[in-house]
Order: sequence, then structure tokens, then C-alpha cells
Amino acid sequence: MNAYDFDGTVYDGDSTADFFRFCAKRSLKIRLLTPYYLLGFIPYKMGIINKTRAKRHFYNFVRAVPDMDGAVKAFWDKNQVKIKGWYRKNSRHDDIVLSASPRFTLREICARLGIKSLICSEVNEKTGEYSGLNCHGEEKVRRLEKEYPGAVIEEFYSDSFNDAPLARLSQRAFCVRGDRIYPWDEYFSK
Repeated sequence: MNAYDFDGTVYDGDSTADFFRFCAKRSLKIRLLTPYYLLGFIPYKMGIINKTRAKRHFYNFVRAVPDMDGAVKAFWDKNQVKIKGWYRKNSRHDDIVLSASPRFTLREICARLGIKSLICSEVNEKTGEYSGLNCHGEEKVRRLEKEYPGAVIEEFYSDSFNDAPLARLSQRAFCVRGDRIYPWDEYFSK
């Protein structure tokens, strides 16, 4: 199997931030409360709370989205064009996506792309509450090993050094910058 980070790797940008902006354009309440939703990142940056807690605070915006399924479908109708061309050429039937983004935003695009295996942050689409930890760094490895014990990753692609734990598990790992792909060790040894 090949494994992929999603944001910045398969998708050109941060799908969570783009989805938030998409929802904010359609909701006065979200626009008015944007400072409140972003407030949780201040104590995170100061080291007072962890990333999961900061994101839980941010995801409160979902409470102002009356039709989440409709919003997600409309978002991907508009933003599916941001799936990178190199991924479309490389995709395989056994691909797996491992992402910190929430399942409720990624399951639609993964279905459209034919990706059957998705490991990501479990966030309640009605309340913004997390089930477990943010799927980031070592947490991606823990979840992969739990869902696919003994899985062999032939190739792994990511735009972030935070994914080094998965890169180490892979037979070959690559760093993605835009549409350019570099061997992991060559790129991150600079």
C-alpha cells in the first residue's frame, strides 16, 4: 500500500482552514464568532493546552452549520480541483490517507477519489468534540498499527516533517512541495 498525508500533500492547501472559510462565507454567525473560534490557538502556542484541545475549541464552528452533509458536498464540488495532479496519476486501489483533518470533511473526497482507507481525526460534526487525540505525528502510527496490524507501507508521501514517524516505517518516503516530489532523506537532511 501507499500512504499519504492529505493537507499540503494530496490537497493543495489546508482543507480544514478552507472548509472553515467556505462555511464562514455562508454564515453570518460563523463570521461574527471567528475570533472566538480562533481563541483556542493562543494558549496552544503558549504551551498551555495541547493541539487536540485547541482544535476542539476551533471546531465549535460546526454548531452553526445546519446541514453538514450538504456543506461538505458543496465544499468538495468547489474544491475538488485542488487535488494535485501527481496524486491522480499515482493513485492505487489500496491507498491509505492519514490526516489530522476530521473524518466528516475527508470522507466525501476520499469516496470521490476511490480511497477506501482513511485514518484521521474523529470529530463530531454536530458538536466539534473529539473522540480520541488529534491524528498527528506518532498518533498516525498508533492508529495505522491498530487498524492495519503488520501493514507494509511501500511509499509514503507528506509535506511535513511532523510525519517523520510514518516516513521511518515506510520502505520509501517522499516529501511533497507543490507538485514536486523529493526523496524524504534528501529533502529533510538539508
